[in-house]
Amino acid sequence: MTGISYEKWVSMSDDALAKQVGVFIRHHRLEQNKTQDKVAVAAGISRSTLSLLERGKTVTVATLIQVLRVLDQLQVMDCFEVEQGISPLALAKEEQAKWKRARNTKSNKQEKSDW
Repeated sequence: MTGISYEKWVSMSDDALAKQVGVFIRHHRLEQNKTQDKVAVAAGISRSTLSLLERGKTVTVATLIQVLRVLDQLQVMDCFEVEQGISPLALAKEEQAKWKRARNTKSNKQEKSDW
């Protein structure tokens, strides 16, 4: 996309972020030499909705996803993937269950008393 770092994203307002999304959409649409009408029809939205998106105005997440799909840009969704990890407490319990140590069994105690 652009060279904007994470720190700059955090400092940007919601409006500025929405405008950056619009710039991204418009850039990729023009790079593919597609008109707003063509992308809008393929995404199942109106041209005016696509125009709103490109100008950084409020649209639904579903609309954004539809446009990203048409522009073959769904790879941006990778940053939303959440890896399911094991909690530290569950990991500790799992490790504790693996621990084994030698213990005296009843048969060992009986052998000692026979001596």
